[in-house]
Amino acid sequence: MRRKPNVLVYVLLVLGAIMIIFPMYLTIISAFKPMDELTKSIFAWPSSFYLGNFKEVITKEGFLHSVINTVFITVVACVGVVLVVPLVSYAIARNMDQKKYYKFLYFFLLIGIFVPFQVKMMPLVQVMSNFHMLNVSGITVVYIASSVCEGVFLYVAFIQGVPGELEESAYMDGAGPLYTYGKIIFPLLKPMTATVLIMDGLWFWNDFFLPLLALNKTPDNYTLTLFIYNFKSQTTVNYSLIFAGLLLVMLPIMILYVFLQKQIMGRSGQWCSKRLTERSRR
Repeated sequence: MRRKPNVLVYVLLVLGAIMIIFPMYLTIISAFKPMDELTKSIFAWPSSFYLGNFKEVITKEGFLHSVINTVFITVVACVGVVLVVPLVSYAIARNMDQKKYYKFLYFFLLIGIFVPFQVKMMPLVQVMSNFHMLNVSGITVVYIASSVCEGVFLYVAFIQGVPGELEESAYMDGAGPLYTYGKIIFPLLKPMTATVLIMDGLWFWNDFFLPLLALNKTPDNYTLTLFIYNFKSQTTVNYSLIFAGLLLVMLPIMILYVFLQKQIMGRSGQWCSKRLTERSRR
């Protein structure tokens, strides 16, 4: 007997798809309109695909420098996350059941997930100012530190699903903790690493609020989002350039997301199938 389709579910899915697609549609068509055509109608299809907005954005002074800053922050912060967060999570996951310190540290980090950025932004900027970190390198360190809480939460749950017998076998063969982590445990964390890189990479690349607070005073420190934000003046806002800049910001990270999504889906499926096979053998 065939089940009747749930109309409410499909309605919600359609509404959700519209909420995602419609802003992207406006961004794309507005990026290809000159300013006079955009002011007439923001919803209309462009009369011709005008590329002058992209040319003006790319040739603006400071564009290349903002791209370099954004790439530097995203790449270095992602590398820092991969080096720090799994290692911390591994220590917590393997010791929290035996030692109270690791359990306390785990729940202490979990609390950080529930603290809104609006609550901590002013103390954070004050600390950054005191330590002379209101620059590209300083904000990179802050991003790495800010990703620890959520990263530990995800990694610890994943590591607890990895059989401890693998480490015991390595220890019996004379391997140390760091060697065991680097050669055995860390390669098994690739699905979760891909997940964390997708989430944090999107955040580092697209973030606007923290760069606005920490970097907006010095044009040499601008990221791409700050560079686009400063297209406005006291009296006017060039929306055509802003939409073109937004499209330039979106494209690289969307392409990267597509490739990483295939990676995570494939590796997660392989990992789950291996786990199911192991359990069936038991």
